[in-house]
Amino acid sequence: MGGKKTSITNHIKRIRLARTELTQSELARRVGATRQTIISIEAQKYAPSLELAFRIAFVLGEQVEEVFIFDPSDLMSRAT
Repeated sequence: MGGKKTSITNHIKRIRLARTELTQSELARRVGATRQTIISIEAQKYAPSLELAFRIAFVLGEQVEEVFIFDPSDLMSRAT
């Protein structure tokens, strides 16, 4: 990705801390990822696979649309 942030943003950290009190390590363990992966996703540096996004949402007790937000304007700027 070359350091470019993804057009998919998320509320993982806010939900994780406010509603579940899960650590990054515990969330990673429960979804089958590494802590570094969770750190990168929370920092908007990495977009998870669809399966991982659903796993994260499930563990956080939310719908995937409540956790992840896609900005379609990024697609429009790439098309021009």
